[in-house]
Amino acid sequence: MSETPRILVDCKADLGEGPIWHPDRAEFIWFDINGALLYRADVAGEIAGTIQFDEPAAAAAIVDARTLAVITASQLVRVDLETGAIAPIVEVEADNPVTRSNDSRVDPAGGFWIGTMGRHAEPGAGAYYQYRAGRLTPLFDAVTIPNSTCFSPDGGTAYFTDCVTRRIMKVAIDRDTGLPAGTPELFVEIDGDGVPDGSITDSAGYMWNAQYGGGRLVRYAPDGTVDRIVALPVSQPTCPCLGGPDLKTMFVTSARQNMSPEALAAEPHAGSCVSFEVDVPGLPETPIRL
Repeated sequence: MSETPRILVDCKADLGEGPIWHPDRAEFIWFDINGALLYRADVAGEIAGTIQFDEPAAAAAIVDARTLAVITASQLVRVDLETGAIAPIVEVEADNPVTRSNDSRVDPAGGFWIGTMGRHAEPGAGAYYQYRAGRLTPLFDAVTIPNSTCFSPDGGTAYFTDCVTRRIMKVAIDRDTGLPAGTPELFVEIDGDGVPDGSITDSAGYMWNAQYGGGRLVRYAPDGTVDRIVALPVSQPTCPCLGGPDLKTMFVTSARQNMSPEALAAEPHAGSCVSFEVDVPGLPETPIRL
């Protein structure tokens, strides 16, 4: 790595989440879930635009150069980044006012793995789904806080967690459909401060995991051993992504929710986006198969 983590965008999101790199636009895109707001910025951190939703929005999938599919509290919607126009694709737990969306990512077969959770982290209120080619398929239920969704470079393994368990799981998936093809098993169990939050895999198949409350990113080898730990200037990192022209710029979102006035005074950049350079490039986001 060529430099230490720095504050890239001092946005002070209440719950920053869902970062992705859009290569066609050369933009870093992320959300403030609690603020129901989508942000766009260039690699230098200059804000390119925002879109306000009328309910919490958590994550996005790339459709094309100007369009995203965004998962909100009650539905998957199509979003035009040029006009801000929003159009429905499919409802997701729209009949359940208790839940909202959370960490979600597209698998290598073009299926969007969508996590839902209780708005107040009600135990077991959430679930995992996959949306692909017009079909919404339930994957796992009784989830409290779904997170860490990412996939191996060969398209054969999915990773995910229920944060409250402090355990990141892995499961074999069908390379043609992206659906689970086996029984989930333990990948890593988190010790010490912090819980496993969002994750990505890089081109070498290593996982970068943000540890919420631990103020760090941890890079795990494919066998689950710790490769490196990067301390961050925010205590509640939520999710990483790799972008930039060579996919070697790490972007990390963070949160300031539930922090006391004293804690916020000591950590004025809580909720902001952090950036640093890495030596192994990331993987491009797979476009969603609508």
